[in-house]
Amino acid sequence: MIRLRAPAKLNLYLRVLGTRPDGYHEIETVFERIDLADELTFEPHPSALSLTCTDPGLSCGGDNLVMRAARLLQEVTGPTRGARIHVIKRIPLAAGLGGGSSDAAATLLGLNQLWRLGLGHASLLRLASAVGSDVPFFLTDGPFAIGRGRGDACEPVASGTRLAHLLVVPPERLSTAAVYAASGFDLTASKPSLTMGLHALSNGSLGELAEGLWNDLEPEAIRRCPVISRIQSHLRESGAVAARVCGSGSAVFGLCRDLPHAQAVASRLHARAPSDWRVEVVQTDRESSLVTRADSASTIRG
Repeated sequence: MIRLRAPAKLNLYLRVLGTRPDGYHEIETVFERIDLADELTFEPHPSALSLTCTDPGLSCGGDNLVMRAARLLQEVTGPTRGARIHVIKRIPLAAGLGGGSSDAAATLLGLNQLWRLGLGHASLLRLASAVGSDVPFFLTDGPFAIGRGRGDACEPVASGTRLAHLLVVPPERLSTAAVYAASGFDLTASKPSLTMGLHALSNGSLGELAEGLWNDLEPEAIRRCPVISRIQSHLRESGAVAARVCGSGSAVFGLCRDLPHAQAVASRLHARAPSDWRVEVVQTDRESSLVTRADSASTIRG
């Protein structure tokens, strides 16, 4: 059995630059990997692929990114072997935290090991991009990265900063595709620059980082899920330095000074938050990256 973590992500910065010919949106974003993580196990099976999950709300069929990643890996490498995959789901569904993409990245890594394919990092990145826009980030070294293109062209950001956040997830769920499709992006509006956030990460300036947080999807997420605005107000009133929507929502993160500050903000927010809000202190994920590089990469057929 192979067991892997699949951490969630935040978008510290997300700007939409326009629509691409392929129908996706051209973006630039700053990803942060956080220590809230699913756990996946992989066991060999003679031929069949199967997926089970602890969350009954998650489809385990062919539309699941885990199954799409596994079947793509079978397609391009030609193995006749199968696998039993099990997901212990801790990342909330449809909350903008990238749980499905992270699970897919872990699947590529887990099956590469389980089936002894020997695929190198570059091959895995190409497969990850074919599975989904955010999947390559979870194969990137380091907890921070710039994402460009549709989010799949990732460049690691060197930073010794470890951020602390209070994560708040309401029961409402949002579709990423629907939020993107309905958002009216003002491409000429004045917005913080990507450089501001990167500079803050390099020098550890929390105030500068708070000013540089941005998310073009936030207005549409709030329109579809008004409770987001209420969560942001509660976070700020409870002492968070700043509060932004996670990806396309519905989760919201409050930037805090450090772990004790995040815990204090959590205590104050618990006193006013409804019982169906999930409130969790998270930090930048500093555990070993999921990336594995084989000494000799086998050739992808296709």
